[in-house]
Amino acid sequence: MKKYTYIAILIVCFFLYSDIQAQGQKFGYVNTDMILSELPEYQNVEKELGLVSQQWRDQLKAMQQEIDNLKEDFSSKEILYTEEIRKQKEEEIKSKVEQRQQFLEQKFGSNGEYFQKQQELLEPIQRKVYEAISVVAERDNFDFIFDRSQGNTLIYSNSEWNLNNKVLLELGISIDETGN
Repeated sequence: MKKYTYIAILIVCFFLYSDIQAQGQKFGYVNTDMILSELPEYQNVEKELGLVSQQWRDQLKAMQQEIDNLKEDFSSKEILYTEEIRKQKEEEIKSKVEQRQQFLEQKFGSNGEYFQKQQELLEPIQRKVYEAISVVAERDNFDFIFDRSQGNTLIYSNSEWNLNNKVLLELGISIDETGN
């Protein structure tokens, strides 16, 4: 009976200690979208990106108008064309559609100029915000900071809570402590 009492006391102590440890952790959150929107340099970047993208959208619109005009002209005169001229006109339309699609991908695709320009202009501002978050977190002793604008992404954590090395050791992989 004493053995079970001893085990029960150990379990209660363990949970109390765990609870105390959990209470000692300090969590916080930020909304980086809101923070960025308040920065004048971010607003300037948004304006610059807006102007660039509007120019490209205007070019796309002009390309589409040219395609529409070619299609309209083709459909109104199709019966007058010989088979050879008909194929030439269809190829011309197809070529213009492909050119427009390539332009769209070059400018707005996943690795397009807009994305690259956005990264180039925003990276220094984002770095500035993340550095400020780190300063606040360390100064006010936060263990974890989440970003609500990015779906609760963890953007800061006290290295004390990083378990990567322990997990790797558990898996039998030893790594250089200074590298992480």
